[in-house]
Amino acid sequence: MSKRPNEREQLSLFRALPAGDMALRDAQDLMAYPFFSLAKSPRIVPIRFEAGGISLTVEGVPEHGIATIWDADVLIWAASQIIQAKKEGIAPSRLMVATPYEILRFAQRGTGRSDYLALRAALDRLQSTTVATTLRQRARPNGSKRIHRFSWINEWKEYVQPGGRSDGIELILADWFFTGVMEEGLVLTLDPTYFGLSGGIERWLYRLVRKHGGRQQAGWRFDMRHLHLKSGSLQRPSDFAIQVRQLARRQALPGYWLSIERRGGIEWLAFLPDPDNRPSERLVHRFC
Repeated sequence: MSKRPNEREQLSLFRALPAGDMALRDAQDLMAYPFFSLAKSPRIVPIRFEAGGISLTVEGVPEHGIATIWDADVLIWAASQIIQAKKEGIAPSRLMVATPYEILRFAQRGTGRSDYLALRAALDRLQSTTVATTLRQRARPNGSKRIHRFSWINEWKEYVQPGGRSDGIELILADWFFTGVMEEGLVLTLDPTYFGLSGGIERWLYRLVRKHGGRQQAGWRFDMRHLHLKSGSLQRPSDFAIQVRQLARRQALPGYWLSIERRGGIEWLAFLPDPDNRPSERLVHRFC
């Protein structure tokens, strides 16, 4: 009986490109829906979202918890690499290899021992988190929905020298994620200062605003209750609203001007492109 090839043997190896001035790129689907925990403490409670015919469930394991918005920086790195490779005429692959140093530096992290350990923990969460969603799944002829279940990373491995120093990391991205990034219409660039946003809601809100606001001069708005639903946050709606108001007061999101509106007893967050594109202060942050 012939040996069945494993997934790794069927994929070509893509060596990460030098980051240089590589633009930050993110998948629009990940920006629009609550795929990640916004808390720094481990989250075990599943994220469940259903609206507009789209449903998703995100689950983690007690050992690691659900992948966080900070862990998603690894996916931003991967998406940026994939798009850059296509621009340079290089065939990308779901099987990627890079040094931890390259990933950490791209995400504007430190490169000390604690940073390396935090990166490994992030990779564990990305692999152990499972997502089940109808997003980008065609309806079947009988009207039933097709649900795609996956983990952000199918597997990863590390090459370690005898002294404990890492020689490199290989990882296999989920086909659902890779396919979405390969369709460049489903990818957006992020402000270069994104990695300096330290708060979970702050990072999530920037991605949501970037996805829905884009560069539309008329801007966009969400009512606060719907905004809370789209965040997947475990915070009480009132506490969530307080944080959003604080972000609007500080004008914390690069490239956008935020304002709070109240109409007919409903509170709204409105946002407009900021023509001055004022840079945000870079803050210390870690995979959490």
